Amino acid sequence: MAQLDILLICQIGMGLFWIITYILVIYKGWKDKKYGMPMVAICANIAWEFIFTFLYPQNDLQRLITLTWLILDVVILMQFLRFAPPEYRRILSKKLLYASFLVTLIFSMLMILGIIHQFQDFEGKYAAFMQNLMMSGLFIGLLLRRGNLDGQSMGIAVCKMIGTLFAAVGFYLYFRTPFITIISIATFFYDCLYILLIYQMKRKLVAK
Repeated sequence: MAQLDILLICQIGMGLFWIITYILVIYKGWKDKKYGMPMVAICANIAWEFIFTFLYPQNDLQRLITLTWLILDVVILMQFLRFAPPEYRRILSKKLLYASFLVTLIFSMLMILGIIHQFQDFEGKYAAFMQNLMMSGLFIGLLLRRGNLDGQSMGIAVCKMIGTLFAAVGFYLYFRTPFITIISIATFFYDCLYILLIYQMKRKLVAK
């Protein structure tokens, strides 16, 4: 019973803090009129969430959490399609940007399906942890490329880290593998770096 309670707490904590993360991304995006999540991260998230909502659903609670993530990510996608073209216009036309997005989404779907069958991982844990690490790096890249806090906030960074920690603790306690443990540590490191960079940027902007 204690094991089930801890797993349930980790599952709910992960789901809740990632939902808050997505809501904060949407809020900051509309406020700043900037997309808040990089294109590759959006594609990977939508692909994973679609697959594990409709093709390989988990228990009822996780399916509800994943469906909620998917709905929020669709809103984040709409923000990207609306706010990204002006930011990319120097290097990509709107049509080419949209085509790049579609191709990236298709390849994300295929790669996640490939990981599922390669590792017989019908719970999606390997793909989820790998793309979470990728997302941490992409958020840092977006922050450094823009040089400001448009679409980004301390709340996003902290909630992302907490949600990921709930997942990492649950898997470390009960489904531990060396690969996921290493990815969890790396993700935590980059999430902390992301928080530090946002803090430094906030101080710099206040000083101006």
